[in-house]
Amino acid sequence: MSSENGSGAGGAEGAPPEQLALIRESVRKAKEPRAKPRTWRGAALAPHLPVARVLVDKGVLHLDRTFDYAVPAELDADAQPGVRVRVRFGAGRHRVREGRREGGGLIDGFLVERRAETDYSGPLAALAQVVSPEPVLGEELLALVRAVADRYAGSVADVLQLAVPPRSARAERRPSPQPLPPPPVPDAGSWTRYEHGAAFIESLAAGGTPRAVWNALPGPRWSEETARAVAATLASGRGALVVVPDGRIAARLDTALTGLLGEGRHALLTADAGPEKRYRQWLAVRRGSVRAVVGTRAAMFAPVRDLGLVALWDDGDDSHSELHAPQPHAREVLLLRAAQDRCAFLLGGWSCTVEAAQLVETGWARPLVAAREQVRRAAPLVRTVGDGDLARDEAARAARLPSLAWQTAREGLRHGPVLVQVPRRGYAPRMACAQCRAPARCRHCAGPLQGQDAGVLRCDWCGQEESAWHCPECGSPRLRAQVIGARRTAEELGRAFPAVPVRTSGREQVLDTVPGTPALVVSTPGAEPVAEDGYAAALLLDGWAMLSRPDLRAGEDALRRWIGAAALVRPQEAGGTVVVVAEPTLRPVQALVRWDPAGHALRELSERAELGFPPVSRMAAVTGPPEAVADFLRGVALPPTAEILGPVPVPATPAGRPRRPGAPPPGEHWDRALVRVPPGSGAALAAALKSAQAARTARGSEAAVWVRIDPPDIG
Repeated sequence: MSSENGSGAGGAEGAPPEQLALIRESVRKAKEPRAKPRTWRGAALAPHLPVARVLVDKGVLHLDRTFDYAVPAELDADAQPGVRVRVRFGAGRHRVREGRREGGGLIDGFLVERRAETDYSGPLAALAQVVSPEPVLGEELLALVRAVADRYAGSVADVLQLAVPPRSARAERRPSPQPLPPPPVPDAGSWTRYEHGAAFIESLAAGGTPRAVWNALPGPRWSEETARAVAATLASGRGALVVVPDGRIAARLDTALTGLLGEGRHALLTADAGPEKRYRQWLAVRRGSVRAVVGTRAAMFAPVRDLGLVALWDDGDDSHSELHAPQPHAREVLLLRAAQDRCAFLLGGWSCTVEAAQLVETGWARPLVAAREQVRRAAPLVRTVGDGDLARDEAARAARLPSLAWQTAREGLRHGPVLVQVPRRGYAPRMACAQCRAPARCRHCAGPLQGQDAGVLRCDWCGQEESAWHCPECGSPRLRAQVIGARRTAEELGRAFPAVPVRTSGREQVLDTVPGTPALVVSTPGAEPVAEDGYAAALLLDGWAMLSRPDLRAGEDALRRWIGAAALVRPQEAGGTVVVVAEPTLRPVQALVRWDPAGHALRELSERAELGFPPVSRMAAVTGPPEAVADFLRGVALPPTAEILGPVPVPATPAGRPRRPGAPPPGEHWDRALVRVPPGSGAALAAALKSAQAARTARGSEAAVWVRIDPPDIG
């Protein structure tokens, strides 16, 4: 500052002070220098419980534990158990200044406990920041997260990524509404259609903890029945949680709950709501403003207060299996919650999985089923068409429909819409003989032939073209796609029924509802829209393709998908008819005809018990490069009862296609080994695999090895 400016400033009375002088004055008036938020060097510690235990968001198994940090006095009020914090991680012992460890990178974490002393012998780093004073990780949720991590040989940090949604500051600033008083006890309603159904509702309303596997009757009333179970639980002063496969089903249950309870008594947690709204709803549940939750897979960790009921709809749906590590299944998480919170459990669906049958067979849960007379009144008529009949039927060659299916569709279109279920969408390139349906194989390497553009056939293995193919079984030169998807089927049906509108529902566009007017609705499994007053008929095509998948669950999954479509058809008394194109003598087809999914599941369970397959046994998949898998299996201390199956090569990921979790990158060849243990040894298996994986990550092994407990597809 020049002397000229200085004299001018001093001589002018009442002149405004200059900027630098103002800064000096503000520094003089400061009470004491504030510590830097990164190191808190020289800052006083909290007088009470000065040590914070933090779960850091690292996600590696050898760091799957808590770390102690010092709590500065200025953060004492906000640094409470359950809040989000930021800490410095990775500083060495030599980087100590004024009694504080310094350095390392800033990472996120959760404060889980305040302590008076630390078990660590050296100096502690200080908490860098309390991100938000909102406690989002309670003791019950933390215990559940740890149980899931141990169950699936994963890290607590990875499970926390699934359990606690990302923060939204705007949502945290908004107050949650005041909780409403418990609603009145609902009547049993349509639960009276089931044996012990009314007693189940009465037990929930009285504060009981019944556990049931529910085989729902076909039709749309399952959402109303689930809503009554939730209302009965709320009437007892407890909370309820319902997990469903997708947003469309969640919306139907949301409508049923709103109609029964009104607004403000439940929260809808789905990805369609957006991050901010979803976090605001989650906070309302965490704060106790809302006592009931309906949501998709991520809602299985919802922090419901005083949990009285956990329910899951259609546990066989693939959407219930989390894709991110450690890939937990919603059914297993809710089973853990039922045991941890000692609450009621309801596993419902039109079909029945083998896992659900095991719960009933072991006595852990009771069956909640309807009498056979009720089933016959509610179910449609199911008729079958064998593969041999389909191959000889001229109508099938013209429009891909056997005569019975064509007649059923024509009759159904007089009274309403007709549903057509196909296994896949789009044009399937793999080919088969149009006469006898034998797969088309390459003459050079026996690989599968695929249809290319311009009608060219090319082998999927060796790449050679085939110009003069003839079926080695029957000599026919005619080819067709092995599985024809929704688009091609819609085209063929449009030619067979030119005056009828054709709608498609699949991956690109999933219809929620369709009107009750005559129309053909072509859908892939799981995307079937609900028709007003139900479908007049349903055609289940290419059943042989669903049953011939090389998977242990092929029959169970095919039956589940068939029943899911047939349940949308009107009852037999109203003329509802279902035609399934599959070999009539096969067990899943017979179970569909009798509408007996529970019996099919029990027979599957008994066979798996004889063979030692899940869910009777516990199994883990170890996948990775061949050398890494072999090294992992040599180093893991498996239980004495463990049995190793394999390793075997994993199918390669084709170039240009998305990579599935656990699949090799395009161009790489991986192996997979299955490790099987008898009942009672699952926890020991998970602990051994987790320890071996932690040792690999601590050594910094370059080749990654994927470990998955209870893989859904084991071949």
